[in-house]
Amino acid sequence: MPFIPHTADDVREMLAECGVERIDDLFDEIPDKLISKPLSAIPEGLSEMEVSRLMHDASRKEGAFLNFIGAGAYEHHIPAAVWQIATRGEFYSAYTPYQAEASQGTLQVLYEYQSMMCSLTGMDVTNASLYDGASALAEGVLMAVRLHKSARRVLVPSALHPAFRATVRTIVSNQGIEIVEVPYCPESGRTLVDTVRNQIDAQVAAIVIAQPNFFGVLEDVDALTDLAREAGVAVIACVNPVSLALLSPPGKWGAQGADIAVGDGQPLGIPLASGGPYFGFLACKQSLVRQMPGRVVGRTVDLDGKPGFTLTLQAREQHIRRSKATSNICTNQGLAVTAAAIHLALLGAEGLRRVALKSHANMKQLLGMLKRIEGVEQRFDSGYFHESVLTLNIPARKVCETLREAGIIAGYDLEKPYPELGNSLLVCTTETRSEADLQHYADTMSRCLGGA
Repeated sequence: MPFIPHTADDVREMLAECGVERIDDLFDEIPDKLISKPLSAIPEGLSEMEVSRLMHDASRKEGAFLNFIGAGAYEHHIPAAVWQIATRGEFYSAYTPYQAEASQGTLQVLYEYQSMMCSLTGMDVTNASLYDGASALAEGVLMAVRLHKSARRVLVPSALHPAFRATVRTIVSNQGIEIVEVPYCPESGRTLVDTVRNQIDAQVAAIVIAQPNFFGVLEDVDALTDLAREAGVAVIACVNPVSLALLSPPGKWGAQGADIAVGDGQPLGIPLASGGPYFGFLACKQSLVRQMPGRVVGRTVDLDGKPGFTLTLQAREQHIRRSKATSNICTNQGLAVTAAAIHLALLGAEGLRRVALKSHANMKQLLGMLKRIEGVEQRFDSGYFHESVLTLNIPARKVCETLREAGIIAGYDLEKPYPELGNSLLVCTTETRSEADLQHYADTMSRCLGGA
């Protein structure tokens, strides 16, 4: 759906300049018999999201699916204006803002993005993105180890996204950094404070805290952060940016806040497109900014006192010796970040909060429906955001296959990454799911499991 920026006044002024009263007058040479009749089947008064949903429902007849899978890639509504603006030539064809005098527009957009992400995470400074959330976490780990200097061990919860854990190992393992996984509580799905306390010693440089974790469970971030502080261990927060519209930001965790905050920006206006491109964000406290990898855009003034924007603190291998570089990542996801900045600006703080509230409310409602079905149980008894783990009485793989035949992506089968969970399914809802969607999912699940 294209975004049309012209107001009614704009249209009237253009028509007056053309010397006509109506747009149809521009085509008065077309015979009446060739003009299409009004589209009477299209309802009036629908919002953009409702119209988009109407078209998606129609396309589903051609093989599209009703989506209840998240696991790090989330189907949120993206206003049409986001990519209509982001794909304008000024953004779409721009390469990189090395020449500040010729790139003020691009630099300002990145600066505004950084400002919004600082507000969202509660941190002092953020960069202009990394490749994705997983590589951002790996860079955060490297950053934390550089800060500690002597310790080379990092505690990572096993309830963190499996792809994030694998990426971190791949990137840091050859640099003499040991990744130690902290098991989760089988009843709550949380990373317990006592479990972490038992693994902290003088060789631990940092601890990663996921909020929410891969199971959708909310961790006790305040207690974990304070524990790390007492032990002199850096805290790396790995967060879902949409959840921060409701939950305490990393900068306010515990008494002193996290040191570093990372995550994937995909929920902020980036569509599901076979896995990418996404972008990672990395934020930190002001005192750590010189250890931050990636690009940072700063605001300054010129000789005449006029405000301007420029790249700053570029401690990457493109600018200094490789052995001195904080990172060998020499680019960013500029177009995706531009879309995220537009998305955040359009929604605003209240709009993002509504997205988060509706996503959570949909999951709460769906769980209420599913727990009435014989053969379905909620796996963990902790608080959650918009994902939750279900334990089924038959293999989750079979449920996924059956629901797929009914046009539903049932969720993420946890058998491979977490075999100890048995027949478990990670289910997700966002604000795009209607009450009819939830009921359809529950009814189909009931028939699949042989329930009433």
